[in-house]
Amino acid sequence: MRNKNLRRAFAALIFGSCSMGLFVQTACTPEPPLHLYESVPNETQLVFAELELDAYWDYEIEYGVRYDWRAEWYYGWNEEDERIFGPIGYTLPNVFNIRRYYTADIPFAPHTSVQQHSITGTLFQGMFAYGFWDMLVFNEVQIRDGAQSLVFDEQTTLDSITVYTNQSMRPARYSVPRHTHAYYQPEELFAAYEQAIDINRNLDGFVFDPDRNVWVKKLNMILRPITYIYLTQVIVHHNNGKIVGVDGSGNISGMARWSVLNSGRAGDDDITVNFNTRWKTNCDKDGESVDIAGGRLLTFGICEQASNNIRSYREVRDTRRHFFDLNLQFNNGMDSTFVFDVTDQVRRRFKGGVLTVELDMDTIAVPSRSGGSAFNAVVQDYVEEQYEFDM
Repeated sequence: MRNKNLRRAFAALIFGSCSMGLFVQTACTPEPPLHLYESVPNETQLVFAELELDAYWDYEIEYGVRYDWRAEWYYGWNEEDERIFGPIGYTLPNVFNIRRYYTADIPFAPHTSVQQHSITGTLFQGMFAYGFWDMLVFNEVQIRDGAQSLVFDEQTTLDSITVYTNQSMRPARYSVPRHTHAYYQPEELFAAYEQAIDINRNLDGFVFDPDRNVWVKKLNMILRPITYIYLTQVIVHHNNGKIVGVDGSGNISGMARWSVLNSGRAGDDDITVNFNTRWKTNCDKDGESVDIAGGRLLTFGICEQASNNIRSYREVRDTRRHFFDLNLQFNNGMDSTFVFDVTDQVRRRFKGGVLTVELDMDTIAVPSRSGGSAFNAVVQDYVEEQYEFDM
């Protein structure tokens, strides 16, 4: 049974100060006094719980309605999906990057220098001078296909790290005019940031750990996603073999190109993000046999939002439209690009979730020309299992 605390946090960062551990063998009161030492040896321990969508996707999508993604997910997830897309949920990180910023006697001061560390596992030990520190922790990127999409900008300013992706070779049909191509989706990324960590001579805020004979300071740093998971599914009713597959990719527009690790706030540059899709036949939807085109998308989320800090759909401030386009292949050798307006769904699933569109093939003709130019459907946002077509 899952710990209910997981519904509010993925992981807690515990910062342990071994301030007297290397100098005094015993005693609960530090002697000699800490002020005799110019710096303090410390260790930092990261304690993780399993990263589950059920735990993270616990938020309010509308008035009083909690989000239950399993109730609306019909595509499923088998071994072939995991081979193509990866695990359906978040993957537990094991390698971490640490950035430490010393601000001396001034809390929340601008950063003038940085100390960089990389650790494997959950234990960090370093030297902390007396005064105030800021600390940023983020995971090392796990690469599936050998090419990393994420780019980290640590040179523009020491006060924050910006992370972004670049354009792919695929065109962006339904995005802002300044971007002619879709962008690569980012890898899974998590970050935690704490400011004004007080390392003081009086041990204010420290507790004694008798088992290790050290003084420990605990921080309530929460490791949270910077990239968000969206699961897409186009549910096709009454297909009868008309649609036979997809071209393997999809796009969603209006998403953020970049994000700031320190704050978790997404940038204002909206783009189209490209991701992989797959076609399945004879899926079960409430007792009906349907065909489904499904996929898994990672993105920085909604522009100008710190989605981790939002608990309700009513708090979302989003002015972009979100279109999901998918190329469907028909049994006569023709293909067509379908475009679905999923704006309302994206806004309601501001921390990630399932995006669903339903097609009734009894109302859609098989195209007579390929390439998508002869048949281009824009489907209105799916609400309560009702759908409309604007063709």
